Amino acid sequence: MAKPPKLTRMAQEIEDHLSAVRQILRRPAEAEFARGNLTAAQRTVMQALFHAGGLSLKELSQRVGLAHSTVSGIVDRLEKRGLARRRPDPADGRASLILVSKAVRDYMREAYPAMILYPVTAALRRAKPAERAAILEGLRTLRRVVEAAP
Repeated sequence: MAKPPKLTRMAQEIEDHLSAVRQILRRPAEAEFARGNLTAAQRTVMQALFHAGGLSLKELSQRVGLAHSTVSGIVDRLEKRGLARRRPDPADGRASLILVSKAVRDYMREAYPAMILYPVTAALRRAKPAERAAILEGLRTLRRVVEAAP
């Protein structure tokens, strides 16, 4: 069997490194989500609500790709835990908007970003100044050439 070309081997090594780094960077968030005992579907609903700033049940069902009745049950369980809330839709008094709770919104705005950046910040503290510069320059270069691809 023929050896893959040098660029293919290099591309595979880069992908392997990026995959390993992504996995390390996700660990704090995954640990935090595990502590919250949220199912994957509940996390998906919470993320959709947080990023949208509030959705109707119909919009939320469409956004997460789950049946209306399934999403309704998920929202009921999140409400009972104080993670989500419903309020009348100002645009349509017959409907309600589903939002994340204030505690969740505050956490996602204040604590979550620092937690997500912690692995990179800690690694940069351990690196020498020249290594920090090389890491940043390498990533900038990779991004520039990847974005320039046709």
